[in-house]
Amino acid sequence: MAAPAVVDLRSDTVTRPVPAMRAAMAEAEVGDDVYGEDPTVTRLEQQVAELLGHRAGLFTPTGSLANQLGLRMLVPPGQELLCDVTAHVARAELGAAAVFSGITTRTWSSDRGRLDAAVPLAMMTPDAGPYFVSTAAIAVENTHNLGGGTVQELDQARMLRAGVEGTGVRLHLDGARLWNAHVATGEPLHEWGQLFDTVSVCLSKGLGAPAGSVLVGDDELIAQARVWRKRYGAGMRQVGVLAAAGLYALDHHVQRLADDHAHAALIAKACAAAAPGVVDVDDVRTNIVVLDLSGTSRTSAEVVAAAATRGVRVSAFGPSFVRLVTHLEVDGAGAQLAGDVLASALNG
Repeated sequence: MAAPAVVDLRSDTVTRPVPAMRAAMAEAEVGDDVYGEDPTVTRLEQQVAELLGHRAGLFTPTGSLANQLGLRMLVPPGQELLCDVTAHVARAELGAAAVFSGITTRTWSSDRGRLDAAVPLAMMTPDAGPYFVSTAAIAVENTHNLGGGTVQELDQARMLRAGVEGTGVRLHLDGARLWNAHVATGEPLHEWGQLFDTVSVCLSKGLGAPAGSVLVGDDELIAQARVWRKRYGAGMRQVGVLAAAGLYALDHHVQRLADDHAHAALIAKACAAAAPGVVDVDDVRTNIVVLDLSGTSRTSAEVVAAAATRGVRVSAFGPSFVRLVTHLEVDGAGAQLAGDVLASALNG
């Protein structure tokens, strides 16, 4: 018997470059980027900076490095970053802000990662004196990964920006999936970008590039970040072959994210019908679905294992949560299959 086809929903990072992207990579004009001589990298950095309403950009191999460089630029050692309790920078970057930059982190609880600007504004202590930790920056994640692809409200971000004006507190946007928020809402990217001092965006998630993120900010911040990128061991040479993949993705893979959103909604509806309460379909606006099994008799390990036997791969997040992420290698038929398999797995 033939093995079932695999629908891999563990992450949108599992995609492989499409043939046209591979061709763009093979034909990329390259130079030594440590010397600032790779024209394809320069073009990518400039294009992303302009999209986000900033003056300069810096190509990095990973989203975590882009975030950590942004935080390094905004938070002096011994001062604090505020973010929500399930933020990627707090939970999924292995304590890098503390290890590499001497940054302490204080968090607030939220509903699915959703920003309520009044909360961090009430928490922050910009000048705490000699006995307490001073707040230097606040981080926001859009869309919010562990929140289930939550799309942040632009008005809340504007309130946050207004609230920190004149305080010395600066803002970082973890926009790894900002492209998804842009497609889901139609809000221009620069309206988000201009509210934050630094913004990171990822090219290797929904956009389907094999690697790479870009950090944007003003000229001075990005010049400093370039030095720190080298200090962290991430100076890259003829990396235009990767930047070319990012440029292709920006030209061809942004608007198609709407397909991923539709496929996620289809799967969420199937799961909700099979096990009411595991997911609120109205909350599924982008490409991430988080199933809450706490009200069922099933564990996340059981659901993951049952789905895997029928060719659908999803991730367990603790004993009671399952995450699935749609992407460009999952078509409508794959989404339908995943919905059917997960509905069966939820019912045991």
